[in-house]
Amino acid sequence: MDQIDILDELPKFGQLGIGVVAFVLVVGFLLFLVDRLPGFDKGRFAAAVFLFPTVLLLAVGLLFPALRTVWLSFFDKDGESFVGVANYTWMFKDPDIRGVLGNTLIWVIAVPILSAGIGLIYAIMIDRLKVEALAKALVFLPMGISFVGAGIIWRFVYAYKPEGEDQIGLLNQIVVWLGGEPQQWLLNPPWNTFFLIVVMVWIQTGFATVVLSASIKAIPTEIVEAARLDGVNAWQMFWRVTVPSIRPAIVVVLVTMSIAALKLFDLVRTMTAGNFKTSVIANEMYTQAFRLLDKGHGAALAVFLFVLVTPIIFYQVRAMRARREER
Repeated sequence: MDQIDILDELPKFGQLGIGVVAFVLVVGFLLFLVDRLPGFDKGRFAAAVFLFPTVLLLAVGLLFPALRTVWLSFFDKDGESFVGVANYTWMFKDPDIRGVLGNTLIWVIAVPILSAGIGLIYAIMIDRLKVEALAKALVFLPMGISFVGAGIIWRFVYAYKPEGEDQIGLLNQIVVWLGGEPQQWLLNPPWNTFFLIVVMVWIQTGFATVVLSASIKAIPTEIVEAARLDGVNAWQMFWRVTVPSIRPAIVVVLVTMSIAALKLFDLVRTMTAGNFKTSVIANEMYTQAFRLLDKGHGAALAVFLFVLVTPIIFYQVRAMRARREER
């Protein structure tokens, strides 16, 4: 039995341990060598030693695939013939893909507004209640569920059985109790997109509640007391004191959820697989590249998604830097 066969027979944890020990020995040897050689900037060399594996992994796992995706977006489905910007013009000419872009726009608008709005109202309602911690925990629980798991749960909620049969879906059972007819909630556009959005809002509202609640508690008491002395009512307190004071937190929540809605994939894939006019850009990118084996279209959608996300990320970074400088 050669050395490769012996390694294959070792337990997986043993192989991992060997890898960790080898890494520690190599790094330790390099640092020992630097410490013994004169004339070296030891701090910079040590930083370079530790950063090199990270830079290498980023280049191999992120930079190279990104550049290759951009390259493939200018070629045909097989990645052989150069077609220029044809894959990008296809996105706006094909009616099905225009529908995908429209669905994505609906997600980007609806999810942040609904999640942040519901989270803000809920945070104000439970503020300083005795059961505030429990109320936050309950609304935050869906954040601990993966999108795939949430999709499976809500497929049961929306499950359909023909009229006269026992309903296993919670929503259809409620409809039947109220005297209505069961509906195929996920099959009828455009409302099926909004039923999918409900799931995303259910997941993200907990995040919005926690962030906004923390910001509300950080409002200086002097401002609140001064507003009350001026005789403002609850509505004026909300719009003229609370909202302006927590504006940075609201922006963070909206931006974070906009990015999440733009790159959404697993929820749509799990619940409808993008059928019945519910597909979004990330799901269509997967379908084109891996189901229809069209490298050009899939790569073009990936690049377009990256272009959409990038300005939002830059805005978030600039806003964070501005707030840091203010402090």
